[in-house]
Amino acid sequence: MPVFDRPRFHIDHAVRRSYATTLTATLLGLALAMPAVAAAPSSLSLDSGWQLRLVPGQAQADQHPQAAKWLPAQVPGSVQSDLIQAGLVADPFLRDNEQKIQWVGLSDWEYQSTVNVDAALLAREHVELLFDGLDTLAEVKLNGHPILTADNMFRRWRVDVKPWLKQGQNVLSITFRSPVEAMRPWLAKQAYGLPGAYDSAFGDEPAGRNSSIYVRKAPYQFSWDWGPRIINAGIWKEVALQAWDETRVDDLYVAQRRVDADAAQLDAQLTVEADHSGPVRVDVQVLDPDGQPVAQLSQQRTVDAGSNRIDLPLRITKPRRWYPVGYGAQDRYTVVASLHGADGDTQQLRRVIGLRTVEIRREKDQWGRSMAFVVNGIPVFIKGANLIPLDSFPSRVTEATMRRTLEDARDANMNMLRMWGGGHYQDQRFYDLADAMGIMIWQDFMFGGAIPPYDVAFRENVRAEANEQVVRLRNHPSIVLWCGNNEIQTGWENWGDAEKIRKVAGDKEISRIEMGMTTLFGSVLRDAVSLNSPGTPYWATSPGTDFDGPADQLDDGDMHYWKVWGGPALPVTEYLNVTPRFMSEYGLQSFPDMRTIRAFAEPGDLDPESPVMRAHQKFDKGNGNKRLLLYIRREFGEPKDFESFVYLSQLMQAEGIALAATHHRASRPRTMGTLYWQLNDVWPGASWSSVDYYGRWKALHYHARRFFAPELISALRNDKGQTQVSLVSDRTTPLAARWRMRLLDVDGKRLSQSEKAATLAPLSSLSVGDFSDAQLLKGADPKRTFAVFELLDGERVLSRNLVFFAPAKQLALPQPRIDSQWQADGDGYTLTLSSDVLAREVWLSLGDLDAQVSDNAFDLLPGEPLKVHVRSKATLDQLRTALQLRELAGTLAGAPAEPAEVK
Repeated sequence: MPVFDRPRFHIDHAVRRSYATTLTATLLGLALAMPAVAAAPSSLSLDSGWQLRLVPGQAQADQHPQAAKWLPAQVPGSVQSDLIQAGLVADPFLRDNEQKIQWVGLSDWEYQSTVNVDAALLAREHVELLFDGLDTLAEVKLNGHPILTADNMFRRWRVDVKPWLKQGQNVLSITFRSPVEAMRPWLAKQAYGLPGAYDSAFGDEPAGRNSSIYVRKAPYQFSWDWGPRIINAGIWKEVALQAWDETRVDDLYVAQRRVDADAAQLDAQLTVEADHSGPVRVDVQVLDPDGQPVAQLSQQRTVDAGSNRIDLPLRITKPRRWYPVGYGAQDRYTVVASLHGADGDTQQLRRVIGLRTVEIRREKDQWGRSMAFVVNGIPVFIKGANLIPLDSFPSRVTEATMRRTLEDARDANMNMLRMWGGGHYQDQRFYDLADAMGIMIWQDFMFGGAIPPYDVAFRENVRAEANEQVVRLRNHPSIVLWCGNNEIQTGWENWGDAEKIRKVAGDKEISRIEMGMTTLFGSVLRDAVSLNSPGTPYWATSPGTDFDGPADQLDDGDMHYWKVWGGPALPVTEYLNVTPRFMSEYGLQSFPDMRTIRAFAEPGDLDPESPVMRAHQKFDKGNGNKRLLLYIRREFGEPKDFESFVYLSQLMQAEGIALAATHHRASRPRTMGTLYWQLNDVWPGASWSSVDYYGRWKALHYHARRFFAPELISALRNDKGQTQVSLVSDRTTPLAARWRMRLLDVDGKRLSQSEKAATLAPLSSLSVGDFSDAQLLKGADPKRTFAVFELLDGERVLSRNLVFFAPAKQLALPQPRIDSQWQADGDGYTLTLSSDVLAREVWLSLGDLDAQVSDNAFDLLPGEPLKVHVRSKATLDQLRTALQLRELAGTLAGAPAEPAEVK
């Protein structure tokens, strides 16, 4: 397969002038008016004044004539979001409208704006156009002159435009080609298509011939098993015009040569582009987390024409190091570098950094070979989830959404998010927030599972992308790992579509494919990290062993485990039989909150097999709700109605993931990390997320707050009726505690109780018991009896876990009457709930009122009140009236039609 002959994307459509609105970017006055002598670089945003249209001559113009006319365009943005805003395309998130937007991604689009330029600007030595992101196959013209052909969504493009600028109005146009249509003729001629991508559900590409593999564009936009097919196009990041004369400071990186409790030895590395040789003075100052200066240096240097790197050594005594959340403070230093030119102009860059060391500890032991993150010498047990993009339309994501997403992770006691490789690199603000919150980021390069082309042009395009992205993000202490890809090695070794390719391609072609993967992920991306961010580890592929052997091994490296839910759909108790060194993917699906469902569906759609519910269920081509019901029925039986189906899907997910994550934590130090799939959603629908598209927590996220708590009592009952009890502590100091076991019946009668003292060593898991059902029950009825295991510090319950002796559908659960009491409390209200019998998995909702609750999806023990803090702008009477409670016994077939009685 001649991958190296992939088409280059030179666009033939003529640039047309328009009567479009003019971008009044007159560079006269404050912004870019320049005196005759050299001056500091200046930049002007070109984000406003754009418009777009279908490229003339396309067949789509007949069906969509309004789209062939100039329309206002938002930059940053996308064609699709602008068409939705203009009312020319239905919102693809509603009902089954996704199909109605597909034509947009199969079309070519033209953007245009006008820039006014004056003589002062033209007098500058250098005038450059800077695109932070073009999505994706784009040809840029200025006054009809081609100035850039872009082919990578993840790269930044800088173009010298002074030769093509003129005084007065200048027309800037960008034509975006559909990647599907651009690749179609070439792909049709190939002997095979590279494997690993999802086929289109809309028939616009032949199965196994996926254009997404061959272009550097966010793979998830071509659809995934949790998200829609919306192939965005447009100027998705900022645009600016920059002017400079003698020097331009491009970057400031603070390399950390040595960091420990005694000293931090640093190099402030300034990257400077110079027009010609000449002297400069560089001043560097370091401010501590309180804003006080702790180090400074000034030096005279000479720069030469082209790119220059100026290194200045710095030393900080007794540094305040950055720690992950839960292990110390997120102290950060501010480094300010100033470059003074010979003419007296000054440029300044400022970076906020965290001082820390990180390593991936790989040691042979009795279980194989370890994989542990060690931060500032502390082996940190990783607790977290996988992060997918925050929206199907990246430019719609606000800083508030980024903040909320990271706060959701922190508030569930997570310390890491794995930024999965099928999406896109996040905005700088996201990493700033992660730094401040102490959330570690496992950062994938953007390869989601498809086998990449092996040609040199593709590889060099990726090399440039990787260098740019690592340089952009390397000052962030939160990024503790760069990973080459998601599931490419394991896909090649284990997946059926890769096996089909082996039968079609010859040995030489297979060798070229494998060499291409090894070179790209073993050398190119590894070099990008080691050269640009040597203090950050690199990992070749996930799951994997860093190319030390086969991928997805139980005893070495990280593992993705999908035999529960995927493939054979094994029961959730199978999680207890899998003890990896590091679990970086596993998951169960659920539906989102009913309010979220009602936001995209009509009342007649509320059935798991309705066309709309199938359209919002991407697993197995819409058949995933059958898989959901399989898992629900195994544990809970038949849901009595659609809302009960949604509720039980969330319980099934929460309890199954809790079982796995608790097992992983109890298996420390054999297992040193657990990242479930997935934290968030790109649109509203069924998925593996614990927080839905609108930021509403599912039952899993409330459970995660408990099973990721710093102190945990693990009580895990396997399918043979054995319960193993362990005490887990993430504290860095010992904990003198006690643990208690109570045996209760569902009506609240205490059948037995025992209690023991225990000292938990720092960063440890301590096994304290292994009990058979017979030992625990002592003859009690297993359908009416349950065990309560608790870890206590004094009288405070640090952690609680319940063990049941039969599946929920076999338990003799009574119908509870739950008492509720409200009381004003600080910034909200305290809701006290109590029941005289066991109420399992109580779900508290407040209708359409906007409210935050401190806990949910909890077991309410007989006679033991539970307090929930509620924050809302609603009045107490409104909250009291809106309160609804759902619990397990009332959701199964045969239960009363009304939810749990609330007094």
